[in-house]
Amino acid sequence: MPSRWGGSPREDASRTIAPLNCALPVTITSSSPDAILHEVFGYTAFRGAQAEIVNHVIGGGDALVLMPTGGGKSLCYQVPAIARHRRAQGVAVVVSPLIALMQDQVGALEEAGVHASFLNSSLTLDETQKIEREMMSGRLVLIYIAPERLTTPRMLAQLDSLQQRGLISLFAIDEAHCVSQWGHDFREDYLALNLLHERYPEVPRIALTATADDLTRADIIARLQLEDARVFISSFDRPNIRYAVVEKDEARKQLLRFIQDDHEGDAGIVYCQSRKKVEETASWLNDEGISALPYHAGLDTGVRKRHQDRFLREDGIVMVATIAFGMGIDKPDVRFVAHLDLPKNIEAYYQETGRAGRDGQPADAWMAYGLADVVNQRRMIDEGPAAEEFKRGQRGKLDALLTLAEAHDCRRVRLLAYFGEASERCAAYQNACDNCLTPPATWDATEAARKALSCVYRFHQNGGQRYGAAHLIDVLRGKATEKVVQRGHEALSTFGIGADIAEAQWRVVLRQLIALGYLRTEGEYNTLELTATAREVLRGDVQMLLRQPSDTPKRSSKTGRVTRATRGGKDKPPPLPLDDAALLRFEALKAWRAEVAREHNLPAYIVFHDATLAEMAQTQPDSMDALAQISGVGAKKLEAYGSEILRVLGD
Repeated sequence: MPSRWGGSPREDASRTIAPLNCALPVTITSSSPDAILHEVFGYTAFRGAQAEIVNHVIGGGDALVLMPTGGGKSLCYQVPAIARHRRAQGVAVVVSPLIALMQDQVGALEEAGVHASFLNSSLTLDETQKIEREMMSGRLVLIYIAPERLTTPRMLAQLDSLQQRGLISLFAIDEAHCVSQWGHDFREDYLALNLLHERYPEVPRIALTATADDLTRADIIARLQLEDARVFISSFDRPNIRYAVVEKDEARKQLLRFIQDDHEGDAGIVYCQSRKKVEETASWLNDEGISALPYHAGLDTGVRKRHQDRFLREDGIVMVATIAFGMGIDKPDVRFVAHLDLPKNIEAYYQETGRAGRDGQPADAWMAYGLADVVNQRRMIDEGPAAEEFKRGQRGKLDALLTLAEAHDCRRVRLLAYFGEASERCAAYQNACDNCLTPPATWDATEAARKALSCVYRFHQNGGQRYGAAHLIDVLRGKATEKVVQRGHEALSTFGIGADIAEAQWRVVLRQLIALGYLRTEGEYNTLELTATAREVLRGDVQMLLRQPSDTPKRSSKTGRVTRATRGGKDKPPPLPLDDAALLRFEALKAWRAEVAREHNLPAYIVFHDATLAEMAQTQPDSMDALAQISGVGAKKLEAYGSEILRVLGD
């Protein structure tokens, strides 16, 4: 996407920016962060630590920023980039891992009047060369580059030339967790980014991520040589997200009920572990009347792009995907993220669920998991080619996620505690977790766990063979199946000792025993074997308090969510409560925005977010000055669209 602007920087470092639909250019000369925030982005105040981060980077300091998805990370480097550019300090180089992320960010910056572009494999040779000329001239404010391109001899030579002329304002390393082998999305190309400090020590660097535990943070600092950087850690809490976990029981049907009951007509993401499951689930949802698209790395590039574009531009699309989809997706109105398979760890879970509700409106993080998920994740770690130290770390991370999934207390407290943040249980939230809304019944499974481990031990004594979970449960419950009789297991002392416990409860017990490392699975058939620590349970040294298996929790009226009967498709409620007249204005503004988005080939939310349109509809500004006070209306958008917005509001 080549930039639409040309021209040379003036001696006083002010910028004259020509908006897309504006008869007169907008001239903005201030390099004050507050002025940039208001004039360019249309916001009146920074949030949280943003102001401190922005001023630190503008002053030339290095920073590591941990901020949740939707918390405004991009402003932490975009505002300094604009400020330093206006002080004749050149172009900001943003290292970004995905084409979709670059396209969204550049599209939004162009709409705001900021001269930005990107370099990646989606461009033709002519487009690439044109953007390189713009970059080398110093006219670009930001250039987004993939990590593998950044370290090529050609790009390094260009950066060397820019630096010799003092025209690199800063380096921003987005999705910085990708540099860590302990993180959930390690990318080898990120390892070479330490050269930025070695080669350009005078240029400030800011590394940003939404998810990193203590181990990953330390790895980021070491690998990117950020030992002297200030570390800014924002709250990881996303109070608008409701977390819920259900035990798998025909998971696709559970998913369908969840969507139909709570999210009919909403945009959402459904994560599956395998490409085959992605395609089968997407096809099944379509057959059930849900507009769903598959997305995974095995699809043709053109197909992936078309599906992603539809998800970004159309209402009510459900994307069924592997983890190949989602990083950098800025779509604000994703109302739910569902997992049909267990993620690898809490960081992955948090990153993926964080793609819901970026607009601050209520959203759901829903997950279904079962014993097979635990077994599969354990096996992938154990059979992987990594060193044993790395495997131990990954097992620990998986254990933390399993503890979250099996929890019978507040999920939000446990999730935030993993990232070192203390919090109160979320029962008072508008969108509380399932355990706080409907506290689950619990039972003392200590004796049941001892019985299960004893039965596995008896299997070993009786011929030394190992068996899977289903056979173990049959023996414990005293079911004389053909296999039980053939193996002579009805004669074992443990046959029938767990007949008083339901099969579903036994699955929970075994899941916990595997999750906590007292049992492990072996081989193609996932047979069960005792570990050395099983003695602790057999001796009665470990107490196991587990939740009772139950159906999908019913939504409480405390959530304040709009029900299926009052919501659907394109008639979703606005972010603000509006009276009938304001609601008509809101819908008219959305229709106008859709036309503009089509004209510019952009997702509608890049033109204006729903929250901005709702505020316009509610306050009904009748002048350009009044319109300028609406959050999200910057100087360029005011000039480009102001008269049209006033016309729509006045009709």
